[in-house]
Amino acid sequence: MQSPIVSIDANDWRNTPGRTEWTAAVESGKVLYFPQLAFTLSEQEKALLRPDVRDPKSRNISLNVDGAIKGVAGDAATQAAVAAMVTRFRAQATALIAGLFPDYMPVVRMAPTSYRPSQVETRAQSWRADDKRMHVDAFPSRPNYGERILRVFSNVNPDGLPRVWRVGEPFEDVARKFLPRAKPYVAWQAKALALLHVTKSLRSEYDHLMLQLHDGMKGDMDYQRNAPQETMPFAAGSSWVCFSDQAVHAVMSGQYMLEQTFFLPPGKEYNPEASPLAILTRMQGHALVAAGQR
Repeated sequence: MQSPIVSIDANDWRNTPGRTEWTAAVESGKVLYFPQLAFTLSEQEKALLRPDVRDPKSRNISLNVDGAIKGVAGDAATQAAVAAMVTRFRAQATALIAGLFPDYMPVVRMAPTSYRPSQVETRAQSWRADDKRMHVDAFPSRPNYGERILRVFSNVNPDGLPRVWRVGEPFEDVARKFLPRAKPYVAWQAKALALLHVTKSLRSEYDHLMLQLHDGMKGDMDYQRNAPQETMPFAAGSSWVCFSDQAVHAVMSGQYMLEQTFFLPPGKEYNPEASPLAILTRMQGHALVAAGQR
């Protein structure tokens, strides 16, 4: 398998112009790795690198688009300090994406920013939620109709420990393995899920198939062990970028990470034909999203 990791020698969040080959790589499901691109913390911010800064009732700390912080344990000063750190990361991640992919910026939609201070290895989850199993991201309750999930990650571990991923094979190879096993899309079931508020809107055939791929991969332990994959330790002080709906990945270990998500409308990629929506549409032979759903 050709390596799914593209290493880029850049250390400036605000002045890293994109290249055609980097864009083609990330839009084909590869991960752009910036080993020298650190999110530098102040001494005051370093004091926030402790697991008990997270409210135990929350999975992660999250900064909403409106600037409201959720999931922080502690007094108002602690909450304000965490919010300021995460806000600063949001600004730097946005600047990086603007430099790498300027054509995305007029249409991209900001999502919440997260700070993840907990240790991955000790997290207990159901098999469907277990991100230590290789998968592509898909949302069970929020259909996205082909909207892309672009993410910027930065490892801020103070002990020099990497965040270890497994990165898998190209999306089209995954689809060829798991689409034949997928349950067929049933329109009345999608309508029932929406009426019962299990989903926030009507689940499209595209969203159904993405969930089938997600669950199929996670539920197949032979695939998890033996599928083409590369173990990638993202070093402390490094950052990386990928479309997490297309890059096959699993998060095996690590602690203390910042993450920014951007949503890109379908068809607004530099090469829309490389997207999961286009790939699945070609394989199924018909439209997977109704015109009014886009």
